[in-house]
Amino acid sequence: MSDQLIIFDTTLRDGEQSPGASMTKDEKLRIARQLERLKVDVIEAGFAASSNGDFDCVQAIANTIKDSTVCSLARANDRDISRAAEALKDANRARIHTFIATSPLHMEKKLRMSPEQVLEQAKQSVRFARNLCGDIEFSPEDGYRSEVDFLCRVLEAVIAEGATTINIPDTVGYAVPELYGEFIKTLRERIPNSDKAIWSVHCHNDLGMAVANSLAGVKIGGARQVECTINGLGERAGNCSLEEVVMAVKTRRDYFGLDVAIDTSQIVPASRMVSQTTGFVVQPNKAVVGANAFAHASGIHQDGVLKARDTYEIMRAEDVGWSANKIVLGKLSGRNAFKQRLQELGIEMESESDINHAFARFKELADRKSEIFDEDIIALCSDESRASEKEKFQLVSLSQRSETGERPHASVVFTSNGKELTGEAEGNGPVDASLKAIESHVNSGAEMQLYLVNAISGSTESQGEVTVRLQHGGRIVNGVGADPDIVVASAKAYLSALNKLHAQDDRVAAQG
Repeated sequence: MSDQLIIFDTTLRDGEQSPGASMTKDEKLRIARQLERLKVDVIEAGFAASSNGDFDCVQAIANTIKDSTVCSLARANDRDISRAAEALKDANRARIHTFIATSPLHMEKKLRMSPEQVLEQAKQSVRFARNLCGDIEFSPEDGYRSEVDFLCRVLEAVIAEGATTINIPDTVGYAVPELYGEFIKTLRERIPNSDKAIWSVHCHNDLGMAVANSLAGVKIGGARQVECTINGLGERAGNCSLEEVVMAVKTRRDYFGLDVAIDTSQIVPASRMVSQTTGFVVQPNKAVVGANAFAHASGIHQDGVLKARDTYEIMRAEDVGWSANKIVLGKLSGRNAFKQRLQELGIEMESESDINHAFARFKELADRKSEIFDEDIIALCSDESRASEKEKFQLVSLSQRSETGERPHASVVFTSNGKELTGEAEGNGPVDASLKAIESHVNSGAEMQLYLVNAISGSTESQGEVTVRLQHGGRIVNGVGADPDIVVASAKAYLSALNKLHAQDDRVAAQG
């Protein structure tokens, strides 16, 4: 078997299935470029057949990314597979990832198909896909809860039809490490042509074991591809975390005996970009990318680290990109330095005019806070990209009054389809008043599920980053806003969420 572990990132597909984590095309492109800098082997760009918006995103990423394989998910039918192939047609390296459920529960209750019908559908879909693309991945959805005999029949058949990668999903996070590893080992031993395909693992984190299960699938089962997401993003409890798998394999090469192509110095920048784009804040004690991952509070630990880092650190912070957390620009910085930093961060502007506008915004921010961090620039450009997309609602200005013993009052000026509106309201606090002022005109009827404030960097000068999660009509969306004034950031986030509620396409449900 190969000693190279393939890293398959599905942040832009399975990660985006987190409630509220939907991203715009520009946001997906920015993350895809960062994944390419991270040297991810395969980028699952989306589910092309689920909506016109997803098709456009997959196509744009396929046309942009040169070094990584670009993949689209497709259900096991000709229409989905054709849409995936069309979206991927200009990719340097393309992969179609097709799936159908194989567990008794899913076949009976969801598909309402017999095992023989599922077997035939799986064969036909891989055969059809193989005529359109040379790299085909097949996943038996809910594979871990499937009957072994039937699963062996299906997988042997799809390999014979030309599937080059076989993925075994633990779709509902039911597996435990030893059993999952043995399950994949059994499949590989029992299927006569198993050596004709690369075996892959895709684990969900419902019981907190996605990374452990994935690594067991690699070590015990012989899998050579891991499907994962940045920060473990994903529906329910999330997916296997890319950063944890990669650093486990690199740190314990003595045990796993495997190499990865990942540029680990890009892990923290990728984590921050995904967090700021989706509004899903990374918990401080998250392995590798959490703010406390390399912090030492205990006096004994601090003493040990000062004498020899490896007394308490098994990884170096700079190896995963923490050294990039430094001041890079200030108010005296010129346009060329700003443009160069945009390129280093993977932020591409469509025109010189857009760069000039972003630079003007940067100068305004630099006048308000003396230290500008990478995260500030990412947040600023996220605001710019949203504004450039001519969204329905955009903030113009905000004023608010709050003093002890008086009920706070806010006045918000914003545009709706280019028409300027002014809303005024009182509230329990300045944020509450500001959002009520917006609602006085919008009347969205949306229910707020989450309001979260996070400091982008560590001082009182920091920009506040606000995430607002709204639900309406069965849709759940996150809006993100950033500004040194937390009330302004809140208004931006609320308008961002309203824009997503207004613009989001209806999508076809994908694999879990």
